[in-house]
Amino acid sequence: MEYSIENIVNDQRNFFRSGATRSIDFRVQQLKKLRSVIKTYEEEMVEGIALDFKKSEFDTYTNELSILYHDLDEAIKKIKRWSKVQRVGTNLLNFPARSYIIPEPLGVALVIGAWNYPYQLSLAPIIPAIAAGCTVILKPSEIPSNTSRIMANMIANNFDHNFLAVVEGDVDTTTELLEQRFDKIFFTGSTTVGRVVYQAAAKHLTPVTLELGGKSPAFITENCSMKMSVKRLVWAKLLNSGQTCVAPDYIMVHHSVEKSFLEALKVEIEKTDYSLEAGTMVQIINDKNVERLAKLIDPAKIHYGGQVDRTNRFVEPTVLKGVSFDDPVMQEEVFGPILPVIVYHDLSDAIQQVKDLPRPLSCYVFTHDDQIKERVLRELSFGGGAVNDAMMHISNPKLPFGGVGNSGMGAYHGEAGFKSFTHYKSILDKPTWLEFGMKYYPQTPTKLKWIKRLLG
Repeated sequence: MEYSIENIVNDQRNFFRSGATRSIDFRVQQLKKLRSVIKTYEEEMVEGIALDFKKSEFDTYTNELSILYHDLDEAIKKIKRWSKVQRVGTNLLNFPARSYIIPEPLGVALVIGAWNYPYQLSLAPIIPAIAAGCTVILKPSEIPSNTSRIMANMIANNFDHNFLAVVEGDVDTTTELLEQRFDKIFFTGSTTVGRVVYQAAAKHLTPVTLELGGKSPAFITENCSMKMSVKRLVWAKLLNSGQTCVAPDYIMVHHSVEKSFLEALKVEIEKTDYSLEAGTMVQIINDKNVERLAKLIDPAKIHYGGQVDRTNRFVEPTVLKGVSFDDPVMQEEVFGPILPVIVYHDLSDAIQQVKDLPRPLSCYVFTHDDQIKERVLRELSFGGGAVNDAMMHISNPKLPFGGVGNSGMGAYHGEAGFKSFTHYKSILDKPTWLEFGMKYYPQTPTKLKWIKRLLG
């Protein structure tokens, strides 16, 4: 049976108002069910993403499914603690009384997923939404059509649309969804589309979490462990063929180690067969993005790679040297296996150049100098990052994941995700057996004197 978007939203709102999702047992049951459903469809999910990206089973499990299983297990284990009423202290002015905070679900949530990690970035936000007690409508990206279809089928075949539904479609479908009134919108994608989502949400005063992107820098300093730094950087950059929002977008390398760094990059890349056949690279998502990436490769600045196979939507791992902030590759988020390298002489100048760009989603600094580390972490504003590593901060659920400024707002992962779909209701609970009269009329100098002592 086909349901209109408006009907699905209304049905979910009615179901939410019934109070069924407020039960912790109900939420745990649904989370366990979702885990079981993903496990049942795991083989089909692996086959579907291989059709869309030529993504290997290894990468599909490690980069997508294992993260979902981990998030589900943690939510199931900790949901009771996250949902507990929180006692807080009461000030003297309100004596005698108790004060506490009640976590309650926001309501009907819309989750708009992204194409680059289609399972993880669509289903991961659903987990904290269910844990918080919301109903959810998921709009997966239509670009990887096989993964979208699989998610739609597995949800429709196992969940009541009143509680959890998938709506497939293109931009027109997303536009129609955004015309509805939701109690929470969670969007993962580009900054450009994020602005559209934010504007639509503002019409209904709907709170939003925006997980966007940006040009995430990595600093290679003169006293880093070069071999290990390059090893970790290359892995982070080429994972998913660079189509990762927290991938190092460009390198700021100290002039004294530029040559050794460029040579180490070449050696590290050549250690591995980075190809579609080996399963170490995935396809670029579509022809449009292949052409976009091809235009970012300046032949005069190629240090390594640079080949583009349009037939197979493959871009070779590419290192560009002698890059400046004015180059085309520095005007947009790369989102592909192209790594621009910019040389710096003075750390202060390098930090200022990064500051002049919109605040990035991530930042990485490779150094053994605590002063350099502290300067970069203190002076630059970014969503999150790592010291002497890249991307791995997102694997720790105790670290909230989110952006700042153009790279996003709000956060999730672990308890932070639960909080993003929750309203914390503050309560002052006061008995009637005692009442002080200072707040009541008439106003007198003596009352004012005591109030100043209590509030001053």
